[in-house]
Parts: sequence; C-alpha cells; structure tokens
Amino acid sequence: MKLNTVIFDMDGLLIDSEPLWNEAATIIFHRYNIHLTPEQYATTTGMRTKEFVERWFAYFKIPLQDAPAVEKEIIDKVIELVLQKGRPMPGLEHIFNFFKERNFKTGLASSSPMELIEVVVDRLGIRDHLGSICSAAQMPYGKPHPQVYLDCAAALKAPANECIGFEDSFFGMIAVKAAGMKCVVVPDYKSSKELKWHAADLKISSLQNFNELLLHSL
Repeated sequence: MKLNTVIFDMDGLLIDSEPLWNEAATIIFHRYNIHLTPEQYATTTGMRTKEFVERWFAYFKIPLQDAPAVEKEIIDKVIELVLQKGRPMPGLEHIFNFFKERNFKTGLASSSPMELIEVVVDRLGIRDHLGSICSAAQMPYGKPHPQVYLDCAAALKAPANECIGFEDSFFGMIAVKAAGMKCVVVPDYKSSKELKWHAADLKISSLQNFNELLLHSL
C-alpha cells in the first residue's frame, strides 16, 4: 500500500475561518439571547451549520422553526467575513507544493456548504490544485460520519487506504479514521495537548511542519 492521495478539510485547517464562524454565530445568536461560552462553542466545532444551529436552539429551548433561516444567515455572514478578512493558515502554500511535487492526487472534504467552499477556494487561490471538492452539507450525515471523505476519494479514483486526510477538528479526525484513511491532525494550540488527538496517526502544530520524514512515518 502506497499513499498517493491527500484530502484536506477546510475551515480552521486551510483558512483561519473558525474565528469568523464564531463572530457570525455570536452576532446572529444574540438576537435570540443565546450566548455561548468558548467551551460550549468548542464542543460543536466541525459540525455542519444546520446541526450547530439545531443543537443550540434545542439547548436554549428556541423554537426550531427559525433554525433554517438562522442557518442561512450565519452562512451568508461567514461568506461576507471571509471576503473581508479571510486569511490562509500558516503553511498553506508549503503543503500544497509538497504534495504537488510528489504527484499526489488532491481533494477537499468540508462540512461547509458549497457556496462557502467556492468562495474560500478562490480566496486562497487553490482551485488548480484540487482534483475533487466535496461538501457534506447536503449529505444524510456530516462528520464524524466518513461519507464526505469516501465520496472525495471515489471522485479521485483513490482507495481509502491510499489516502491521507488532514483535519483540525475532533469530528473531522474521527471521520478520516472511520473512512479507513491515515489521519494528520493540526489542532488549535489551545487544545493541542488533549488526549483525544491520540486517535490520529500524526499530530503536528502547523501545516508548515509537514515533511518527507513525517510522510514516510505514516
């Protein structure tokens, strides 16, 4: 078995968008008197927007009839914020060039809706690197279910055991492992020492740190 395919998550891994999601949710949830602590917010990182909204509406006993409209508002706000101030995560150029030089097939598997993915891909200038772009937004199940990774691999004509998945969230890490792929996790520094990341095959502090030695260690 030889690794020849890499599939990336997007939010928090390729683009520094987690603070933008938090900002958008804070603004819109404020109208419903929903105020999440950082700890509460962290428990839903990696969820699809629909699941995120429904989870906190149920928790704060807000009628779910408003959830679809709030989901759209949050997504629209995130798109606005990405266009205003979205910036790449450290090591973005390095990691894409690293795998391009080694002729890896490359895909993207995100929980975000396709309209946001398209904005981010163009903002980062990575469209030409990607052989497949998959969104879990309209799938029956989102991460930690592996379907978005399996679909992306299938589109790249790559068996799962030949793939590496890069993630930054716990749900994403579980999705990669459930798909039968090698997992490299790049967690937020605040949570990087938590034991849960031991489920990954490799943990690094930045995309910039990935190298030939680490690739062979997988």
